[in-house]
Amino acid sequence: MKKPIIEQLIIAGAAGNIEARLQIAVDRGDSFAIVCHPHPLHGGSMDNKVAHYAARAMLEAGVPVVRFNFRGVGASDGAFDNGRGEQEDLAAVVAWARRRFPGRGLILAGFSFGAYVAAAQASALSAWRLISVAPPVNMYDFAALKNTMPWLVLLGDQDEVVPVALARRWLQTPLNPFAQNRHAEWLAGAGHFFHGRLPELAARIREWLRAGSV
Repeated sequence: MKKPIIEQLIIAGAAGNIEARLQIAVDRGDSFAIVCHPHPLHGGSMDNKVAHYAARAMLEAGVPVVRFNFRGVGASDGAFDNGRGEQEDLAAVVAWARRRFPGRGLILAGFSFGAYVAAAQASALSAWRLISVAPPVNMYDFAALKNTMPWLVLLGDQDEVVPVALARRWLQTPLNPFAQNRHAEWLAGAGHFFHGRLPELAARIREWLRAGSV
């Protein structure tokens, strides 16, 4: 992959300015991606390593990527809003990206808290693909989400934050008509932050995107 072009951005949002970064490597021209970072109150930012590797996977698949800081993080205005205002931040970033990349499919991705924000807005934003890394099903109601787009879920079977048994129950809920859209992959021995496994995590994302002709 050639070295990405990087643009530092300030995007107008409901709580004020949103700090963001656009990266473009080899652009296939059919889609763009937005990556949401983990919990702001626990050090989460767009520079988080998992978010970085997710973005890298999409760049390697030929997809331009926008990462951004939720309200109250970095140079983004506002204060933490427990996922509600953060969904507004995501919607503002997607609106900006659609103006920059008109007519393209939207790929939404998120890690942990960011996975909830992305999944909660996926249908409203008409996402083309959804990627959830270590979704916190013990903290937010993922069972209520009615997403019908292809959905990749990546989990570690030694997750120390999200109970593995609870995640398995969510993925295997009987008679859930939306379960058929989810493709779950478990990384054996991986914890919540995928320490030592980030290249493998990126490879799983890249392979799934390429298999779907993104």
